[in-house]
Amino acid sequence: MIPLSPLDLGEILGGAFSTLGRYWRQLLGIAVTVYGVALLVAGGALTVAYAAVGDHLSAVVDTPARSSPSWADVQPLVITFAVVWVVVMAVLLLANAMMQTCCPAIVQEAVLGRPVRVGTILLRALSRVPAVIGTVFLSGLIMLIPVLLFITGIVSTMVTVVATGGWDPAGWLIPLAFAGALVLGPLAVWLWVLFSLAPAAVVIESRGPVGALRRSVELVRGSWWRICGISLLAFVIASVAGLALQQVFNVTRLFPGAFDTGEFGYEPTFEQIFIAVSGYLVLALVGQLVSQIFSTTFSQLVLGLLYIDQRIRKEDLAPALIAAASAAQAAPPAPSTGP
Repeated sequence: MIPLSPLDLGEILGGAFSTLGRYWRQLLGIAVTVYGVALLVAGGALTVAYAAVGDHLSAVVDTPARSSPSWADVQPLVITFAVVWVVVMAVLLLANAMMQTCCPAIVQEAVLGRPVRVGTILLRALSRVPAVIGTVFLSGLIMLIPVLLFITGIVSTMVTVVATGGWDPAGWLIPLAFAGALVLGPLAVWLWVLFSLAPAAVVIESRGPVGALRRSVELVRGSWWRICGISLLAFVIASVAGLALQQVFNVTRLFPGAFDTGEFGYEPTFEQIFIAVSGYLVLALVGQLVSQIFSTTFSQLVLGLLYIDQRIRKEDLAPALIAAASAAQAAPPAPSTGP
């Protein structure tokens, strides 16, 4: 049970774990639905891509060791890889946005002690996903600037060394890019924490992207270090637990036959190798999916509880929550419609 009062660190983390324990069926059902659809779309894109350029891929893989593959075979692979990458990234963004929308909705019901239905949460999330995507996009642009500067510095260094064989007079731009990344990095982290409660504001208060960002700043102001520390700890816990879950599935590579091409001759083809490792690839994919589900869900539950906690602290929301929870407990159960 989540206390309807200002929450300390233990209560926030405990509330996230208790929500996972109480609503694990709903969370798992939502996550499997969301990421399952994402995997189907990504798998469909890969299937279409392989059907389109499979011959070119086989030609490149089967190129003799001392020969170079033909550009006529490489070019379609590069273009197809770029297109598939864009599709997969878009699908992953949409799936993560769905989870960022569903988790605050579940936290809202968990705080009041009300039951949750998967269909109800998904329908509610679908109506708020565009606003959450807008919020994530706007806040993501903040992190993009220092990252681009850092990448620019690395690429410029490599190009300068390869092209000139040494230092170029224009090389002063390289340390400038690195310095810009170092200066803007802390600023990006500061702004990210300020906007970290925006998805919860989108879902619970039905705000638009800009309004949600402003609302997050309002709630975080004065508690930045506390929210930063709790959020960082939640992400560390989620990452470590997700990695541990993934390693459980990766242990299967130690089993005999996980990668066995002995039946395919001295130089197996690409198709034969793919068939030989398909079982391992499926298990690795399942492990990655389980890890992603826990990592995303736990961190978003913590952020949702931080949003509730800040509203309790700043707006004295506790009496309203207690009244709503009492009304939910006093309400008679819905009549059964089954036989």
